[in-house]
Amino acid sequence: MLAITRYRVPETDAETFVKTAHEVLRSLADSPGHRSGRLARAVDDPDLWAMVTDWDGAGYYRRALGVYEVRLALIPLSALAIDEAGAYETVDPAE
Repeated sequence: MLAITRYRVPETDAETFVKTAHEVLRSLADSPGHRSGRLARAVDDPDLWAMVTDWDGAGYYRRALGVYEVRLALIPLSALAIDEAGAYETVDPAE
């Protein structure tokens, strides 16, 4: 399962955003079912960012978001998040 959260971040907030996003990624890395996580910035739109994480399944991802330390780190980012679907089921080409 792939989780993508996109953020609209003004340039003036970018440094703080990156620091906080990396704190979130470090917190998530210790969660059961976590495979990987990364932060990315759009090449053609520098105010657009994405946090991308890979999980063994949606349940692992949702449980990880409920952990106090993760929620505490995510709160400052919430105001910058774009409201859209963020959990994607991986489709195997053989299926």
